[in-house]
Amino acid sequence: MTSEAFRGQDQKQFQQTTRSHAMEEDIDVASRIEGRNGLSHECKPLEEITNGHSNHKPIMNGLVIGHNVKDHTNGSAPLRSLPISALKQNGLLQTLAAGDQPKPDDDKENVELEKARQEWEALEHTQPALTEDFNPTPLISFNEALQYFQTTDLGDLLKNIQPTIRRTGLAAITHFLFGPPRLHRELLEERDLVFAIAQCPVDNSQTVHMRVLQTIYKKLIGSKLDCPRYGVHWENIGFQGTDPATDLRGTGFLGLMHTLYFVMDPETLPLARDIYKLSQHPTQNFPFSVMSINMTRIALQVLREEALSKECNRRQQVVGVLNEFYVATYLHLYQLWKTQQKTIADSGFVLKEVELFAKKNPKQMLRRLEVFLKERRAGGIPRGTSPDPVAQQPSPSLGERGAKAGTAQARKGKEMHFTGVCDLPPDMEGEARLI
Repeated sequence: MTSEAFRGQDQKQFQQTTRSHAMEEDIDVASRIEGRNGLSHECKPLEEITNGHSNHKPIMNGLVIGHNVKDHTNGSAPLRSLPISALKQNGLLQTLAAGDQPKPDDDKENVELEKARQEWEALEHTQPALTEDFNPTPLISFNEALQYFQTTDLGDLLKNIQPTIRRTGLAAITHFLFGPPRLHRELLEERDLVFAIAQCPVDNSQTVHMRVLQTIYKKLIGSKLDCPRYGVHWENIGFQGTDPATDLRGTGFLGLMHTLYFVMDPETLPLARDIYKLSQHPTQNFPFSVMSINMTRIALQVLREEALSKECNRRQQVVGVLNEFYVATYLHLYQLWKTQQKTIADSGFVLKEVELFAKKNPKQMLRRLEVFLKERRAGGIPRGTSPDPVAQQPSPSLGERGAKAGTAQARKGKEMHFTGVCDLPPDMEGEARLI
């Protein structure tokens, strides 16, 4: 064998020996490296060696560990010669050692989330949302609200009331001789309370006031949710804007008290919802709450003219009679509106017709309500609620002349604007006028 052949064989054996030493170093290094969460990454034993090379390469965290891994921070020394603390200077190990510690971006996101949470909490305190509340405002009955006013000092309001019409000269003499009887003395205080409530504005700081508003809204809508004090949702039940208080001209809080009575009495609630349903009609719609306040205004005027004194004296109460008369007035308007196919263009004329009939026939109005509720309790369809052709006739209070006038007024729809509730100045005499 020649010298060149010996030299080639020696060189081949030297290379194989070098590779074996390198693999032993790699295996030793891999066995020393610790992974995340304190778990060590062990290299699996070599399965197959072909021509002096292994088919298996140790893998850590999805990265293949090369056979010539060196610590570049300490020259060319093998990794196995360094302590584990020094290995942390390696980029991969630094990432593993960082673990789940928060990143700067995470800190920034947490700060922004906390800021957004604080802004949302502040918004909730400013304007409660229309979401279900774990502690909704409890409903309030009419008697509970009335008791609140009976125990509240209304002295300043009582100074400004006008419980009767001021008449002078011949009108005063005629009323004294031929007019209705005077209200009994023991009922004067109750009557004055009614007119004082009619002077009382809505007070946001009074829990009872807010409960009355919430109760009216919930009973009409059929909801268990509280609603914000201001908002377009009030227009859904027939107020003219986002604040119901702005519609209470001339009736004060009494306008809300009458609506409260209407929706909280089990006998009248179905009628209230029927009227509310008609107010949402595509062509016969009208603002339910504003129309209700107009009915309160008419009832107050009839009481002021002493047309209800006889009935109050008979039943020895004022509030109860006035409540029923308010409902009877709204029932009369409802029957006219539905059976005669009235629209918002006819509102001015219809209100005037209802007012005239209520003043001249207070006893008949109350009797009609009594019959209506009795028929409803019996399970039948009360008269005057179905739009049949026979019912298409004017109110008996006006006669033929009134019917002709009604037709002429209906043709002048543009001139009859429904502008809301009429103010009742203290010095007004005679019948109320619509604005």
